[in-house]
Formats: sequence, C-alpha cells, structure tokens
Amino acid sequence: MEVSDVVKTLNAFLKGQYMGIHAYEHHIQKLNDPNTKKEFQRIQQDHKHHALKVAERIQNLGGTPVDDEGIIGSIQGYIGHFKIPDTTVGIIESALKGEDYYGIHISEEIVKGDLDLESRQLIEKILDKDREHVIFLKSLVH
Repeated sequence: MEVSDVVKTLNAFLKGQYMGIHAYEHHIQKLNDPNTKKEFQRIQQDHKHHALKVAERIQNLGGTPVDDEGIIGSIQGYIGHFKIPDTTVGIIESALKGEDYYGIHISEEIVKGDLDLESRQLIEKILDKDREHVIFLKSLVH
C-alpha cells in the first residue's frame, strides 16, 4: 500500500469531518433550546478534534491535509442548510440522519481499503465516537 493512497483516503475522510463541523454549525444556528444547543456544540467540538487528529496523521505521513470539505461538500452543505427543520426535534432528527448516514456509513465506505494500521486505528476510534453521537442523538428524540 502506497503512502500516497493512505493520504488520499485520509483526506477524503477529513473532508467528511469538515462537512460534519459545518452541518452542526447550521444546526446550532437554528436551535433555540439552550440545552440542545450546548450538546450540539459538544458534538461539533468532537468533530473539530477528530479533524485535527486526522490532519496531524496526514502530516506525519508526509502529506498535506485538506482544509475544507471541498467543492462538492460545500455545495451539499449549502443546499442542506435550507433543508434543516425549524423544530428542536426536527433539527435533532436531521443531525441524527447526517451523523448516522454520512458520519458513519459513508465514512466506512471511504476508509474500507487503503489505510495502514495506525491510521485505521485512528479512524476506528473516531467512528466509535460518532456511533456514541448517534446513540446520544437518538436518546434526545425518544
């Protein structure tokens, strides 16, 4: 496995982290409930921390980390911003869908192949935290 392939895979994953950070920003802006807003800010901080760790890993491999979600991610985020519901429950459900589908399922597809052991362990740790976010968001809805 080529280091350049690992860097490419990690950068694709990193773009997803930036999409998550921006999505949570849009959700936080729409939330009126201070407790839910605080929890969303905590989850957003987790994503920022994860992005930092992935960027460091890319640098340690000699690569250059991306610093945003890319053009396609930016367009998706812009469009998605208008689809966020106005109710607290609707906002939570929107975040839950994003965290579960994009944050976990799509990310798992992105990192299926080209990762060295250390990178894989980092990504698995991040995905485990994202799974915790899904469980927590589900608890807010039910």
